[in-house]
Parts: sequence; C-alpha cells; structure tokens
Amino acid sequence: MGVRLIFKEGILTAVLSGEIDHHSAREIREEIDETASRVKPKKLILDFSAVEFMDSSGVGLIMGRCKLMRLWGGTVEIANLPQKIERIVSLAGLNQLCTIRKGNRHEAGQ
Repeated sequence: MGVRLIFKEGILTAVLSGEIDHHSAREIREEIDETASRVKPKKLILDFSAVEFMDSSGVGLIMGRCKLMRLWGGTVEIANLPQKIERIVSLAGLNQLCTIRKGNRHEAGQ
C-alpha cells in the first residue's frame, strides 16, 4: 500500500495504491494529514485508480479527511473508484460528505 501526494494550484491529490486495511489506513492518514496541515489545500482529491482492496478502514479514512477538510473550509473529491470499492463507498453514504467523480482515470493527478 502506498500514497503519492501531489500539491498543485491549491489542490492536494493523494494517489492511493494497493490495499487499504486497518494497518495501511493509519499510515495513509498520517501522510495525508501531515501534508494537508502544512499546505492547507482548498481541495483534497483521493485517487483510487490503483487500489485493489478496501475494507471499512478505508471508509473511516475518507470520512476523517472529509471532517478535516471541512474544518479548513475545503472539500474532498473521490476519483477513479474501482467498481467493488464504489459499492462500499455508496453503501456507506460517502456521497453525502464528498464529491465522487467518475471519468478518465488520469484526470485526478492533473
């Protein structure tokens, strides 16, 4: 599991890869939060294009970032969800907290 962070024009993009479970979610959260607290982005994009598996820890990861960004007056966008993970996100009602973008897999990092 990994996360690559890209900050450009006020937008922080977290390109996630591998599996998101209890252990990896904590590491991802720490990396995103550390960078976000430094740069205070107006938008955080979570790019799931390379994520193969996600359990409920991933739902918590998304919810926590939504809360953090709301405190700073920013927004969260989820991009490039694989179909299985999109179902988890939908059932958890995360579309009520953030924007879910469908479309080209390569848009999120740009």
